[in-house]
Amino acid sequence: MARLLITGGAGFIGSALTQLAIGAGHDVLVFDKLTYAGSLSSLHDVRDHASFRFVQADICDRAAVDAAFAAFTPDAVVHLAAESHVDRSIDGAGDFVRTNLVGTFEMLEAARAYWRRTGDADFRFLHVSTDEVFGSLGDDGAFSETSRYDPRSPYAASKAGSDHLVRAWGETHGLPVIVSNCSNNFGPRQLPEKLIPLMILNGLEGAPLPVYGDGLNRRDWLHVDDHARALLLMLEHGAPGESYNVGARAERSNIDVVERICALLDALAPAARSRRALISFVADRPGHDRRYAIDPSKIERDLGWRPRVSFEDGLEQTVRWYLDNDWWWRPLRAAGHGGARLGLGDAP
Repeated sequence: MARLLITGGAGFIGSALTQLAIGAGHDVLVFDKLTYAGSLSSLHDVRDHASFRFVQADICDRAAVDAAFAAFTPDAVVHLAAESHVDRSIDGAGDFVRTNLVGTFEMLEAARAYWRRTGDADFRFLHVSTDEVFGSLGDDGAFSETSRYDPRSPYAASKAGSDHLVRAWGETHGLPVIVSNCSNNFGPRQLPEKLIPLMILNGLEGAPLPVYGDGLNRRDWLHVDDHARALLLMLEHGAPGESYNVGARAERSNIDVVERICALLDALAPAARSRRALISFVADRPGHDRRYAIDPSKIERDLGWRPRVSFEDGLEQTVRWYLDNDWWWRPLRAAGHGGARLGLGDAP
């Protein structure tokens, strides 16, 4: 059993990791500001568990971070708190710079002070990042741990900067850090402004299904529960100073994903006409990366991780979850999530 401090633990990936960690017997402190991207409703299943604790605070608030370390005395930090939506970063990059760069700096400094004070040789700081730091791929190849950084959006640039900070604190100060870079996640409790939940909920409501550009941008899709398992494996068996790429080798074009969601909705929640009639092609996102793909060979080889949820099974499970859990997403929709188009910036 370990004591895990999870920043951003009320978000999409964080809530999945929190539930998995508590189920595995770990004690968890979720440290979350509860911005638009975090909700205690995502932690509904574990909020009353004896192994769960929660602090509402900002990772940029060093005093609050220090207090959490002192009170909880974690064995490891999983740093997930981040601004993470490309479209929002195009419309306003300031929050991304503050949270992803300044917030990561404050977490690293607090972790370094705590680690030096406790002298815990097994302490770990796991920084969770994205494949978007590597930029856009051509028709062939996949990102590895040694791929060149080439961020192309304010979000990706802020995450690339945070990756560099983490590695620098490992090299300069000896802090036992691990960096992970994952592909696109999907599954339950994902904010309705992201592609898959947006298409599910718009389709349910008979609203347009907006597809950027020609819809042929490709992503490697990873079920959130498989990602959470990978993160726990990194904590348990990953080597300090190492990076691990996490992907499921499940590339799909955006239009293929949307059409599959339409077919599932038509089968599970029939309407007067097929949801495919709702698909519309809209102005593309500025600087839209054409293709991402992850080579997960290292984590497969070194840690024995394999994805357990196929894209097809996971997508059907996800559609069913949204159909069965409107109590979770209706308040978010009412608050405007997935409503107005974001991310057009100054594009012509």
